[in-house]
Amino acid sequence: MTFHSLFQRMAGASTEAELKYLLMDNLNQYFGVQRWGIYLADRENDLISCDVKGVSDRFVERYQQIGQSVDPVLKYVQEYHAPAHEELVLPKGTWKQSQLYQRCCIEYDHEHIMTGPIIGNGQLIGTINFARIGITPAFDVQDLSNLSAVCMHLSACLTNLRFQAVPIENPYFKLLTTREIQIANLVAQGLTNVEIGKELWISQNTVKQALKRMFRKLEVSSRTAMIAKLKS
Repeated sequence: MTFHSLFQRMAGASTEAELKYLLMDNLNQYFGVQRWGIYLADRENDLISCDVKGVSDRFVERYQQIGQSVDPVLKYVQEYHAPAHEELVLPKGTWKQSQLYQRCCIEYDHEHIMTGPIIGNGQLIGTINFARIGITPAFDVQDLSNLSAVCMHLSACLTNLRFQAVPIENPYFKLLTTREIQIANLVAQGLTNVEIGKELWISQNTVKQALKRMFRKLEVSSRTAMIAKLKS
């Protein structure tokens, strides 16, 4: 599959879940990576969902606890909203002396890393992360260019899907966030918390807590009452 055909398929995705599965099943072949993932965050930059291949939940937890705060590549992406790899942001030959490598990547054989931004409404709402393991070449300018194109299309597709999911005619929707409106729409379709979590790339517990907040805002006590109020 060429990049052009990938972008066409991304544009044709009808849900966030479909978009996610398409990318997670194909990204490695374009970038020669053994480990990759898509991370989404909330407005406070706290992780709300992640989908990864080639790494364990233990690595994700370790990165969140230790690696994220000392990740120079992520800091570049956060500041400039542009893709970066370790050789772009660190002095030549210093990657393996960095805190990120010593405290996190060395244990999992991440020899080279690259990260790209997912943007929504001018804000960083997530990242695409890659790692090459073992004796592999570092990422280069072409990799950065390709990742920039993927991130641009993913950001646009996510924005479009979320915009389509937001109704504006009912004033009660003004009490809810965009994510809460997405959850409400899926509840109205009869999806369970587990199914909603898979659709929006979030955990079942995140869905449960969001519903509690939504009930309080709308002054209802059940899913049925919530949907009735939003449809009134």
